[in-house]
Amino acid sequence: MRFTIYQESRQGGRKNNEDRLAHCYSRDALLMVVADGMGGHFYGEVAAQIAVQTMTAAFQREAQPKLEDPFWFLQKNIGNAHHAILSYCEAHKLKDSPRTTIVACVIQDNVAYWAHAGDSRLYLIRQGNVVARTRDHSQVQLMVDEGLITQEQAENHPERNKVYSCLGGTHMPEVECSRKTPLQAGDIIALCTDGIWGMLPNDILARSLQHPNLLQAVPQCMDRVEQWAGAHGDNLSMVVVRWEDTYSELTRSSVSTQTMGLNEFTTQLDEFGRNPHYKSDLSDDEIERAIEEIRAAIDKYSFKK
Repeated sequence: MRFTIYQESRQGGRKNNEDRLAHCYSRDALLMVVADGMGGHFYGEVAAQIAVQTMTAAFQREAQPKLEDPFWFLQKNIGNAHHAILSYCEAHKLKDSPRTTIVACVIQDNVAYWAHAGDSRLYLIRQGNVVARTRDHSQVQLMVDEGLITQEQAENHPERNKVYSCLGGTHMPEVECSRKTPLQAGDIIALCTDGIWGMLPNDILARSLQHPNLLQAVPQCMDRVEQWAGAHGDNLSMVVVRWEDTYSELTRSSVSTQTMGLNEFTTQLDEFGRNPHYKSDLSDDEIERAIEEIRAAIDKYSFKK
């Protein structure tokens, strides 16, 4: 595989950052995941952390060096993340379970597979145009589907962020999977939270990420969102990959997995409370305790079905 990848998360105008994101790759497969947590105190962050950590841990167990069934992997482990959040909630005797959206994508054999619950989105951009996008699991999207409002009205609807499917809720999440999607050299896949897409129309997002240097394009795109959102903007997070021709010349920013070992992985995932850009009022002892409790909740559901 050959690709360029970049991820970043910012606090925006919020008091803390409840978004979490990660990517992980083996020699023959790539996983990307973004989660947007919802919950009081620091529990939204915990739910999102459990979601991304469950997915990356499972990928490291199962991608040997690629996944047997990417769609089953996504469905199974999104479900496991949901149960791990509920387990954490039960251990803490929380009256209201923390929740999180999730969108995750696997690429292997030059084919993309993705799944989501909630309104964190995936965009497939080809030659500067959005050719595929996830459908939000939101009340406003249902109104659009039923013809009650237009897509243009939905973009500015005051209730556009109310989701009916997420991890950690009282019901199993509705997990929607894509079709198997063959990729072309130059395709861009972007996963992001609503702090990004809520400020950027599809065409502007696509043009912003078409810049030849992806490592500059994503921060510049996020700078624009922060400027437009102002002091009260949401958390904003993106992980973006540009898929590249295996036979093209390797650039300085490109990743080539050709020389990786069969059991070797590269992962970019911040441990809970360890990113200085994620503001937290927790003490070091509280962070350490949360890390252990998150691991315990995930380990409880770390198995193959």
